[in-house]
Amino acid sequence: PLQAARTVVIVGHQRQQVSAAIAGFKTETVVQEEQLGTGHAVLLTQTVIPAGEGEVMILCGDTPLLRPESLTAMLAQHRASVAVCTLMTTRLADPYGYGRVLTTADGQITAIVEEKDTTPEQKAIATINTGIYLVKREALFTALSAIDRNNAQGEFYLTDIIQKIVHSGQTVEEFVNADSSEVLGVNSRLELAQAHAEIGRRRNRELMLAGVGMERPESIAVALGASVQPDCFLEPGVRLLGKTSLSRGCRIGQGAILTDCQLGDNVEIGAYTCLTGETLTAGMKVEAGTRAL
Repeated sequence: PLQAARTVVIVGHQRQQVSAAIAGFKTETVVQEEQLGTGHAVLLTQTVIPAGEGEVMILCGDTPLLRPESLTAMLAQHRASVAVCTLMTTRLADPYGYGRVLTTADGQITAIVEEKDTTPEQKAIATINTGIYLVKREALFTALSAIDRNNAQGEFYLTDIIQKIVHSGQTVEEFVNADSSEVLGVNSRLELAQAHAEIGRRRNRELMLAGVGMERPESIAVALGASVQPDCFLEPGVRLLGKTSLSRGCRIGQGAILTDCQLGDNVEIGAYTCLTGETLTAGMKVEAGTRAL
């Protein structure tokens, strides 16, 4: 486990909405009043992250598919190496829009170049920066203090710390995430829909491996707060929302929507039924098209 000593969230644009979204988590917030770039944002945390030999893991707020297991593996690799910075990368068939990772002939990372600053040759590089870094605290803030805004966007780029660290004679190591879907950034309605679809695929795969039957699982939505016991069967288009709970052997008909319902063993729900807040005891059968909202 990561066991982070503290979690610091940098907020700026629409910070009221972001702060409300994280209100239930144990975090500290730092406000970036002027959006002067990602490097400037991280530099603002210097006053709240105590000086010392610890590591700082930097994550992006728009990568909801990132798995804790990947971060744990990245941390283990970093601590087993001599690197002061480990950068998570991945390879994309179409890397447009992402910063490209530059390396030497023997694979040593030397810099990251943002899309708007790339040359035609650099645009062909398939290895991209995911925006996820693990850096020794002192090396991080030393590098951040040295970066400038001499780039196409006139901002302080966090990516520039890589070149600063390398030029100081220290090592940057690469952690390759083979699953590029984990680091999908959400910057449009399309990417948001893609992220939701991937979360749904993961959820349904987990349930099927645990013994839940599904017909056309790509059409089925099971909320993270819902629970489904083995030997249940879900027909196409089923939606289990809220805190819905299905005991063993339940069969849910096509297109049924259950919200905050509790079902005992072997309950059968007919097609296109909509129920909210219902408790059904073992063996009950609900006719198709029933509505109880």
